[in-house]
Amino acid sequence: MTLPGGLSAEDFLRENWQKKPRVIRQAFPGFQCPVSADELAGLACEDAVESRIVIENDKGRPWQLYNGPFAPERFSELPETHWTLLVQGLDHWVPEMADLLDEFRFVPNWRLDDIMASYAPKGGSVGPHFDQYDVFLLQAEGQRTWQFGGRCDESSPREEGTPLRILKDWAPEETVTLNPGDMLYLPPGIGHHGIAENDCITLSIGFRAPTVDDLLTGFTDFLCSRTDASEHLSDPDLQVQSNPGTISPDVIDKLDSILRERLQDRRQLALWFGQYSTTPKSLEIVVPPEDTLAPEDVSEHLCADNQIRWNEGSRFAYYEFEEETALFVDGEQYLLRGDATPIAALLCAGARPDMKALAAFAGDDAICGLLCTLINQGSLYVE
Repeated sequence: MTLPGGLSAEDFLRENWQKKPRVIRQAFPGFQCPVSADELAGLACEDAVESRIVIENDKGRPWQLYNGPFAPERFSELPETHWTLLVQGLDHWVPEMADLLDEFRFVPNWRLDDIMASYAPKGGSVGPHFDQYDVFLLQAEGQRTWQFGGRCDESSPREEGTPLRILKDWAPEETVTLNPGDMLYLPPGIGHHGIAENDCITLSIGFRAPTVDDLLTGFTDFLCSRTDASEHLSDPDLQVQSNPGTISPDVIDKLDSILRERLQDRRQLALWFGQYSTTPKSLEIVVPPEDTLAPEDVSEHLCADNQIRWNEGSRFAYYEFEEETALFVDGEQYLLRGDATPIAALLCAGARPDMKALAAFAGDDAICGLLCTLINQGSLYVE
């Protein structure tokens, strides 16, 4: 498997992933951005789209942030230079952007987050900062100069008087200018500052990195939702204590045993994580279609080789147990056994599953029923 630009995925993961930045010249030769600046501004006016505007100097106030949706006239009020429009989750709304994510599946599906577009006129940026996640910065239009380098953390000095986490007294180690098709990879914690040389669009392909707090609270909440979590602590062998205020070691041993038993259940952990990691980021786009299908309709589509694809906001993953495979789609789980298990790998390999391979299941009522369910809930659609 290779990265865009022909670099070996194995070499990149070994040498760069979460270790050091890498510039990939012409990762996408001849790249044409699927959206224009005007279309980005139009999306930023929509209620369902997450968008922001950053102005470097807003009437004497440094690095001011404004959240969308915006009224159309807001864009005529902006200064001529030194501002940035950010549109999050662009892949949810533009199918061509969703297709771009397939170029990055050398990283597991559950780690991929979304694509953010950044439009800026000359001088526009969001200031020097660092992120807690991996990101590929693909230049889509115009030129942007990137300064980057140096490990940063929560103790790094910040600028005051701004809602943004702008680094103060930060000294970059490298400077590069990206042209359309060029790409820069940055690991978590690396300081960076991108400045538009002219009207430009940069696409940020970001990756999810749940915190330990997310994992602990998410899994324990999941365990608490199980029916046996309502059982009360029992102590039929209770003994008289010399001091009633003492919490005996036996009590701690029993609590430790109960918690370890629950937390070490790998099956429940896998089922929770599959659902957690595939929960859609946007509930506005994964919605049932107006016209639903029946399983026989799905069978006809498979026979006709009509391309079925993921909803742009959907997430797919699977986990193989010893005797069954769990397919996870948009926070739901589907347990597959026997001849049905290969469907999980087929559906999760990319946004456009292999239709020739899927056609082999056209006569399988259970598989057609599963695909019908996924289409009718909005996770799949016939292109």
